[in-house]
Amino acid sequence: MKKTSLSSALMIAVIGAVALVGCKKKEEEAAPPPPAASTPAPAPAPMAEPAAPALSVTSVTVGNTVAADQSVAPVAMLGTKDKIVVSVKTSGTANNVTVGAKLTYQDGQVAGEQSATLNATDTGTTNVEFTKPSGWPAGKYTADVTVDGKSAGSQQFEVK
Repeated sequence: MKKTSLSSALMIAVIGAVALVGCKKKEEEAAPPPPAASTPAPAPAPMAEPAAPALSVTSVTVGNTVAADQSVAPVAMLGTKDKIVVSVKTSGTANNVTVGAKLTYQDGQVAGEQSATLNATDTGTTNVEFTKPSGWPAGKYTADVTVDGKSAGSQQFEVK
């Protein structure tokens, strides 16, 4: 009797194990595959046109003589009959940009104001010249430079 009941118990255990393995397999097979992307990925944003490099002032120099390459040697002290040259070195690109230079005397009075139009594709120099046949009053001056109406630098000098 024991033989029958032990074999029966063993047989039930084996059938149960097979049934569990079979159920597990069906669960794995029955699991739905991950959903496919129904909407396409968004297209990359169109690349913006690269902005042209802005024009920047690299130096402002006051002198009285212009060299062949348009450079001006800096002079801190000028004579009353000297021509005053405000030299503006720029870097970058620009089309029809106004470069202004204003000379201000030590008491705040404007001694001269001029502008030039700049068209640049790289580095360059724009010179603005001031003359006064009757002579400049002795004293301290400031040359203020603007580019497109915005302050771009200044230089102080003296007339003796």
